[in-house]
Amino acid sequence: MTPDVELQNLDLIDLLSERHIATRRISESAWNDASEIHISNSEWYIMAKIYKKQPTIASVTKNVDISRQAIHKFIKNLAAKGLVEVQNVENNRKEKCIRLTALGEEYYEKHEALKIQLENKIAEKIGKDQMKALKDLLRADWGI
Repeated sequence: MTPDVELQNLDLIDLLSERHIATRRISESAWNDASEIHISNSEWYIMAKIYKKQPTIASVTKNVDISRQAIHKFIKNLAAKGLVEVQNVENNRKEKCIRLTALGEEYYEKHEALKIQLENKIAEKIGKDQMKALKDLLRADWGI
């Protein structure tokens, strides 16, 4: 059975999940095929939450649907790759803040460009009006 045939029998939740997984996989592969520094989807997710900001690690943990332990592991990995810096918060010995390094910002912006290319490829396949309608539907207040 082809993937498109399999999608025909899925409900909304599973359709969203399948499309999300597929687009994330393509996005991650596009980056990893072109770069020597491999970055996982979870690492990209954390980078997106801190781009152009300096949040505390605690606030990132609250705003990301990943366990605290995993977030700390991902941050440690990102720091080892030279993509983030962890610093002490002024007047607070317990809190630490995180920010992207110059390399982290550069990579994040390049990754965003790759995602735009993927979005444009999808729009070419389904049509620009359909893409706009899809984005409008996904942005709408679903009351949930």
